[in-house]
Amino acid sequence: MHRLLTALGRGFKEKIGWKRLGIAASVIIIVLAVTHLVRTLKGVDTALVLTALTEIAPHRIALAALCVVGAFCTLTFYDFFALRTIGKTHIPYRIAALSSFTSYTIGHNIGATVFTGGAIRFRIYSDYGLTAIDVAKICFLSGLTFWLGNLFVLGIGMVWHPGAASSMDLLPEAMNRLIGVGCLAGIGAYLVWLVTGTGRRELGQNGWKVVLPSAKLTLVQILIGVVDLGFCALAMYLLMPTEPYIDFVSLAVVFILATLLGFASHAPGSIGVFDAAMLVALPDFSKEQLLAMLVVFRILYFLIPFGISISIMGMRELWLNVVQPWLSRRKLNDPPFRAETAEVTVRQSVESRPRIKHLKR
Repeated sequence: MHRLLTALGRGFKEKIGWKRLGIAASVIIIVLAVTHLVRTLKGVDTALVLTALTEIAPHRIALAALCVVGAFCTLTFYDFFALRTIGKTHIPYRIAALSSFTSYTIGHNIGATVFTGGAIRFRIYSDYGLTAIDVAKICFLSGLTFWLGNLFVLGIGMVWHPGAASSMDLLPEAMNRLIGVGCLAGIGAYLVWLVTGTGRRELGQNGWKVVLPSAKLTLVQILIGVVDLGFCALAMYLLMPTEPYIDFVSLAVVFILATLLGFASHAPGSIGVFDAAMLVALPDFSKEQLLAMLVVFRILYFLIPFGISISIMGMRELWLNVVQPWLSRRKLNDPPFRAETAEVTVRQSVESRPRIKHLKR
């Protein structure tokens, strides 16, 4: 039996591999989501969607925007926490915030977050002496923060309101509650595993090793992820129609499941996948109202931050590659600077003459 499993595992790695399996899973998720979304949108009245947009109260949009700001402020601590974990304390918070914000917003909107986000992080952190291995560690720890926060909130939500996920995963409430218990038990087992010994906290080999945070710091890590998700879910909740009623925990469960599906698809901005999941999970609401809410949420959470990130990175590259070299050349060609440089050179040559005579003697 052991030989059979070993042979199957070897054949899987040689013929298929995890990378191809992940790509296939992403394509399947996107195709199914887009197909369902197209079917759902067939009977939608565009005029009713526009009317629903005007019915969203301005103060609710403003509060949702504040929640989005709070979510991205919390997001900046993903990289800051990871940097302190790997011992890169010389990098200030402002650089960690810049890297975390731009890598997430640009990477998530373009797609393939692991590669695009990692490239942006490397572009920023390489100026501070970090290597590609350091950036890989930061990406790993930031992703760990995201997943720990998701699993914790999802576990509590599915234990408390298992029916909220039933419309999406089509599982009975008892099964969803069991999944929630499994999520919480998994986090508990991970914390126990960290407590049992510091030697177990080191992962990796062949020059790539990362030391996981201690159990106490892992609680901080979970808190960062929970606060981030809480702000995002609250922004969505504020934009929801008032009728029919839905409680915050139920919406949070639906939001997290839709977010995870979007991440698994690697689609740019989770477009199609996230939206289809929300429409499937909330059948009691009007499609036009949900679409209006999703449009506003995408503008607040995806489009505006993406535009800000592109502008920041563009101005940064312009400053580093155009403005700074131009200022350096101008300073070198400035007459007062050239005269001062010549004066210093003459003074140094005069001062060096007695020493040369003394050496000749």
